[in-house]
Amino acid sequence: MDEPGASPRSRSRELLLLAGTCLLALLLVNAFVARPFAVPSGSMENGLRPGDRLIANQLAYSFGGHPQRGDVVVFDGTGSFRRGSAEPTGFGGALRALGRDLGLAPAGDSVYVKRVIGVGGDRVTSTGSGERITVNGVPIDESSYLAPGDEPSNVAFDVRVPAGKLWVMGDHRSASRDSRDHLGEPGGGFVPEGKVIGRAEWVVYPVGHWAGLDRSAAFAAAGGTGGHGDQR
Repeated sequence: MDEPGASPRSRSRELLLLAGTCLLALLLVNAFVARPFAVPSGSMENGLRPGDRLIANQLAYSFGGHPQRGDVVVFDGTGSFRRGSAEPTGFGGALRALGRDLGLAPAGDSVYVKRVIGVGGDRVTSTGSGERITVNGVPIDESSYLAPGDEPSNVAFDVRVPAGKLWVMGDHRSASRDSRDHLGEPGGGFVPEGKVIGRAEWVVYPVGHWAGLDRSAAFAAAGGTGGHGDQR
């Protein structure tokens, strides 16, 4: 409640201070805890659609945690999926970055959303003929999340994921540029764990598409630990 006799100018300063405090708290949460992202493409349909706003849990892999098979992760692809970022500079670039941090603008060109298929130490293979992808020799049933009509992979590959890196793929395989597309490039399509921004946890917009993004159980039978604990 305002003090008796408080001037309009004093009340305005108090309101500005309150608004600034709220904005600072929101930016701190976005920077270190839970960050909103706008999904830029259809590579993760039907679970994530273009324009969906999701929340990435930035604490999911803190304190010794690691991405696990089946997780949907948001990551910076600079150095793995992209040679460099073409982000604009100056006031316009800063305004766009603020909009992304608040979930009001699409993710930058270097930010991707994909599903973790293999972690460090895993052998991930595909015959490229529509058969299931295998992880450590175990065929993975991905029918719960693959886009209708998509094959697990129409590209053949046989990779061993290096320690500390990830093999990631989109759920809409026929419309996803993922680890498969970077096999012949420096880095081999693998994403360093250190480039993971967070685990995608919830779709919060639009209202009709609200959903939690649970880790898929499809990988429960895959052997190996990926060098950092039980993956089941």
